[in-house]
Amino acid sequence: MATISTKEEIIAQLIAALNETLAYCSEINDEIFFHQPETKWSIAQDIEHLTTATNSSRLAYILPKFIVRLYAGKPNRPSRSYEELVDKYKSKLEKGGKASGRFVPKPIASSKGKKILIEDFSSAMNKLAMAIEKKWETNQLDKYLAPHPLLGKITLRELAYFNIYHTLHHLALIKQKTQH
Repeated sequence: MATISTKEEIIAQLIAALNETLAYCSEINDEIFFHQPETKWSIAQDIEHLTTATNSSRLAYILPKFIVRLYAGKPNRPSRSYEELVDKYKSKLEKGGKASGRFVPKPIASSKGKKILIEDFSSAMNKLAMAIEKKWETNQLDKYLAPHPLLGKITLRELAYFNIYHTLHHLALIKQKTQH
């Protein structure tokens, strides 16, 4: 991935990851989309998980800055690059890290509708991008922290990087599910 350093580049990559995911998922038939393998999530659950994670991330960008600072403190190190953040996340996954609590989606019946699930995810990602666009300057993304369930406290820049990678990570998983 090209270097992502400015707020505008971050937003562009969030939207690119969203658009790629939407384009792919909209072509999947409902039977495959909602199929629940025994030990894995359905594609519908992947999308639900992405929606929950994205909405959780957005909180850090919409709360008043003093609340974000009060809650998570100040960074004591520079932000990691996109690649460094991805490496740290992959390392956590390799050590057994996985979604827990509210981030684990319940089984989803096809009656919920693929279109609604996809629209909810699209809305969450667009709201996240809008929150970053409206409220934050590029340099501020390195000056505030947010908690992450696997990565600990990370800067808001790293949280944005996480959302880009997390979407692409789940898209890769979704593609694997449609290859079988």
